Amino acid sequence: MKTDRILALCCLAILALAFAFSATANELNKMTIFTFSQPVEIPGGKVLPAGTYVFKVLDIMGDRNVVQIFDKDQRTLYATVLAIPDYRPNPTDKPVITFAETASGGPVAIKEWFYPGDQYGSEFVYPKSRASEIAKNSKQPVPSMPTEMSSNISQATNSSSDSNVQVMQTAPLKAEEENGDEVAVAEVFIVQVPVAVPVAVPVAAKELPQTASILPLIGLTGLVLLAAGTLLWIVSKRTA
Repeated sequence: MKTDRILALCCLAILALAFAFSATANELNKMTIFTFSQPVEIPGGKVLPAGTYVFKVLDIMGDRNVVQIFDKDQRTLYATVLAIPDYRPNPTDKPVITFAETASGGPVAIKEWFYPGDQYGSEFVYPKSRASEIAKNSKQPVPSMPTEMSSNISQATNSSSDSNVQVMQTAPLKAEEENGDEVAVAEVFIVQVPVAVPVAVPVAAKELPQTASILPLIGLTGLVLLAAGTLLWIVSKRTA
């Protein structure tokens, strides 16, 4: 009976620790699962067929994000996409993706992705030639990078230190407007998260510490249970 109780305590400790690490990892990479009922366009001249996909943040570099899109099993990487911060005043408790209209009959293009509870999301950057077309059809400005960098989006990578990712992070960005003009991206988009903006602070001040305060408590509880189980085992061996 004592042995069974010790094993049960150890199992509870392991589960608690596993849960804590898993939840923390999701907060860091913003992993989100989306199911599309129709084809959607992503940067790099790619169209994702209707289906389920996983979105993750590979790296955040202040005024730029690098987002990766996988199949539902995370075995196939479809794109490594450059993005800039996008703001919304009222975050929701569910993930959100918005789309931009394209040419008649074509699939809609992914415009923005917001993680649950976040006021700042990712506005996808398209190669210049395609960004100009989307801006004209959607009647909205589209952030762009040089067209010749389209191949960087398709290259497989699992690290923000890879050369193709670093090239994208330092690429000159512009904004394509519906009338065909090209302007500085800062004229129409928020290109840097302003730390002094009052409405932006509560997201980091309220939600992130709450996650940080609960999860370590779960992990600590697991460690306590593990220690208690070990102590009981030692006592049982001595009294046997």
